[in-house]
Amino acid sequence: MVKKITFISENYEIEGLFNKRDETRGVVVTHPHPLYGGDMYNMVVETIVHVYNIKGYSTLKFNFRGVGESRGQYDNGVGEQKDVLAALSFLADMGIEKIDLAGYSFGAWVNAHAVTQGDSVVENMAMVSPPVGFMDFNAISAMNVLRFVITGSRDDIAPADAVKKMLPTWNPDARFEIVDGADHFYGGYLGQLESVLSFCI
Repeated sequence: MVKKITFISENYEIEGLFNKRDETRGVVVTHPHPLYGGDMYNMVVETIVHVYNIKGYSTLKFNFRGVGESRGQYDNGVGEQKDVLAALSFLADMGIEKIDLAGYSFGAWVNAHAVTQGDSVVENMAMVSPPVGFMDFNAISAMNVLRFVITGSRDDIAPADAVKKMLPTWNPDARFEIVDGADHFYGGYLGQLESVLSFCI
């Protein structure tokens, strides 16, 4: 059952939706860019959450600071990394031991920075359309927890060729999948995205 929850990131109250499906396995899912209308109700985020639910994971999606009812304001991805770490801590405090992290677009960029900050509780990480054509990923080095990356063949914000070039730096063992025909927003391709996610998770 989905419950509305709040947690604290720095001094800000952050809103989220938590669906407890498993006592030991959970995932935090992050949303696209707040300045371009991104929030936790985004359809790609919903699709990611749906697949993890089907796979039996407890799920937590939330609005970054300054989005919806989350307090604070947009912080260029810096404060948003703290929001991710606070969300992971929320799951850990619930007693969930195996914690995954998944993000779409800007969310994937924020997650990538968050997991490279020292000790992380994340066991596996997934990135959907990491925006390598739009945001700077140069500070991102090895991410041993990265398990798979998905993008669309017509995605000009996360171009498949550019993403593929990044993989050896991120994690050469990560699975890379391309949703044929999909652009960055997966309009008309959410079913295909769901199928690829189901295969990867």
